[in-house]
Amino acid sequence: MKKLSLILVIAGLTFFAYNAYGSQPAKAVAENAAPVFVPGKKNVSNNAKGEQIYNQVCFKCHQLNGMGIPGVFPPLTGSDFLKTATKKRLLEQVLNGSNETLTVNGMQYSTPMPPQVKTTDDAIAVIDYVLNAWGNNYGHATAADAKGLQSK
Repeated sequence: MKKLSLILVIAGLTFFAYNAYGSQPAKAVAENAAPVFVPGKKNVSNNAKGEQIYNQVCFKCHQLNGMGIPGVFPPLTGSDFLKTATKKRLLEQVLNGSNETLTVNGMQYSTPMPPQVKTTDDAIAVIDYVLNAWGNNYGHATAADAKGLQSK
């Protein structure tokens, strides 16, 4: 219960920070600095449905720039986990959630992820978007990758 409260507080603070600073120009980040929310960074993908789902659901934890919150919510931008995981694994994660500890870019993340979407079509759209946003070039999620998946 404490973990859920912490997640809700962090999500609320993130939402506040976005609304308070979302129109500010992006600021440079030092090369050795931990990834942080940088307002103004543009998502780049040709997947409008996936981008819409991401901007409604996923950004609260993973931020608009896909950088996440270090130690709490993993980055999607430049993520070695996204690059190496099977598409089916990624689709299952957003469709059914996960309580697994993940290691992303050398950092462990143990915050549970509840289900984010209700249909495999939405899971395909948002994963395809994430795989190709913010400079990621990790291929495409397709219906074939979702074969046999069902929401729980």
